[in-house]
Amino acid sequence: MKRSTCGRTVGAAAVSIVSVLAMSFTGVAAQAGPEPAPTEQALAELIAAGRKAAPVAGSGSGGSGSACTSGSGAGSGNGSGNCFGGSGSSSGLAGGFASDTVGYGPPMTAWLAAFGYGLTHPDVAPPGANDWHCKPTAEHPRPVVLLHGTWMNAYNGFAYMGQPLEDAGFCTFTFNYGRANLLQGGGLGSVLPGVMGTGYIGDSAKQLATFVDRVLAATGADEVDIIAHSQGGAMANWYTKFEGGAAEVRNLVTYGATHHGTSLVGIGALGRAINNFGIDILGFIEIFVGHAGIQQTVGSEFVQKLNADGDTVPGVDYTIVGTRYDEITNPYDLTFLQAGPGVQVDNITLQDGCEQDVSDHLTMMYSPRALSIALRALDPAGHPQLECTFNPWLIGGGGAL
Repeated sequence: MKRSTCGRTVGAAAVSIVSVLAMSFTGVAAQAGPEPAPTEQALAELIAAGRKAAPVAGSGSGGSGSACTSGSGAGSGNGSGNCFGGSGSSSGLAGGFASDTVGYGPPMTAWLAAFGYGLTHPDVAPPGANDWHCKPTAEHPRPVVLLHGTWMNAYNGFAYMGQPLEDAGFCTFTFNYGRANLLQGGGLGSVLPGVMGTGYIGDSAKQLATFVDRVLAATGADEVDIIAHSQGGAMANWYTKFEGGAAEVRNLVTYGATHHGTSLVGIGALGRAINNFGIDILGFIEIFVGHAGIQQTVGSEFVQKLNADGDTVPGVDYTIVGTRYDEITNPYDLTFLQAGPGVQVDNITLQDGCEQDVSDHLTMMYSPRALSIALRALDPAGHPQLECTFNPWLIGGGGAL
């Protein structure tokens, strides 16, 4: 009886949040097949045609927006200032914070159930993570930091991968970043207790820098490896470029990361184009999706600065995973990185060699193949083989809740 009641609660919560996500981010139902997508060059040309916003009335010089620095929360112009947030009109107070996990949630194999549990248990850690007594071994000398994505949290981001990573001998650590409430610009989704990763991404990168320093101090290691989902990947990339992370990260493994932004099924690209003509539609949308959501739209000031000097930094090895069925980071190849001089980048399409894995943006973190890619990236000698199993969109877990 107790199990049944818990299942109904989790199921109801999961269905509710999936509905919110679908309305806020995709605007359409998830599909079992990939949509034809414009190329990155085509999107770049679309954005470039109107990148320079027309002057409008604003409180900054020349009407460009007055409070565009990270964490300001009150810019009123059209987004042409140095805000890296996209719109320049984000209403709300400065702020947002990171937090440690408390206790542990159960292991999960299906994204839908894990998301529902994380919604009602926002502070628990995924199984296998945050053993602060764990010491790296000669076989696995670097601790692994796990980073969740937008509107997710430490638990539901890694409820599937956490335990297998520990079982493989890795010390893994995670935390909740970008916790911004409605007044702090977290968007309407932030009223739900398990929704995190909504604050300014630059602020979240500073939170990551602090957390990595704690992990290194606790483990005695010199570097970490990072496994990151969605915004977590772009945020980790920012950390390596602007917050000193290049000296502290050896491997960066990302899934569906918004390294070059996303069109959000065209919504973000359209909004950016309208915004560039001086009509602040993205400022309005930001009220719903939060600071981080707007920063990740293709052509945003954040994305431009992130990649202005190249996609990568020396000293970091990159494993970048995308799925053809990604309804959030799309076109999905926007997640891929171009290697700079002397840098190793392995861009992987999840379906190459495994067509039955039809994971979407969310369920890819519950894909056995995605897990095997991470294990191979961190320990190619110990985990050389990739798995290939059926994993469906939206639900994950092989189709079973």
